[in-house]
Amino acid sequence: MKFKTIAIVAAPGPEAQEALANLSARHDTVPPADADVIVALGGDGFMLQSLHDNIEHGRPIYGMNRGSVGFLMNTFDEDGLLDRLAKAEPAEVRPLHMSAQNTDGETHEAMAINEVSLLRQTRMAAKIRIDIDGVERMAELVCDGALVATPAGSTAYNVSAYGPIIPIGAGLLALTPISAFRPRRWRGALLPETAVVTFEVIDPKDRAVSATADYTEIRDVMKVTVRQDTGTAITLLFDPEHDLEERIVKEQFLP
Repeated sequence: MKFKTIAIVAAPGPEAQEALANLSARHDTVPPADADVIVALGGDGFMLQSLHDNIEHGRPIYGMNRGSVGFLMNTFDEDGLLDRLAKAEPAEVRPLHMSAQNTDGETHEAMAINEVSLLRQTRMAAKIRIDIDGVERMAELVCDGALVATPAGSTAYNVSAYGPIIPIGAGLLALTPISAFRPRRWRGALLPETAVVTFEVIDPKDRAVSATADYTEIRDVMKVTVRQDTGTAITLLFDPEHDLEERIVKEQFLP
């Protein structure tokens, strides 16, 4: 695909800033608000930030790794950027919408590209009731927390909590417990992407829980509802030999 205007943004680290200076000297750029495509230089955290910053505008984002893991990024090369952009393949992901009610009765909303996670705030284990589409599926999960992950986010925190890796386009979400104590053998569930997941915190005063959508945290929650935002689509661009779907499949065979 051809792009007439590009914007280049970078993480604050020295490697990313050096790459920004070098690429900006070689290409005509515009501010992100005026661009057809955005090139993001950094790691996965900066890519998430860039996706959130542009989530309402729908501009495709092509990342190049100037961070650490770089799962959502392409390899970095100062040469051939315009040609790589023209040949890049799109991967469309849909974020999660989180609605969280805290103990003061306030409702907060946020979007998550990777996952929505609930975590205990104190030394005491959390106790959480889980409903799926209005049906109680677990009366009490005693745990450090629980999360709902998208396919794009299934290789992130979800994997650390021993959740399943989900291929892009599978139409599924991962519901994964974090350090479950009771029921001890429960490892979570795969849900259709249309599922509405509701977490109710049991005894939120003494067993306080926070809810986080990517990097937006709400403290002292009582009830959290998570659903896919079907009206929002985010487009990431990948080099043909490093597309996101292939990366997710490959991740399942790593030692």
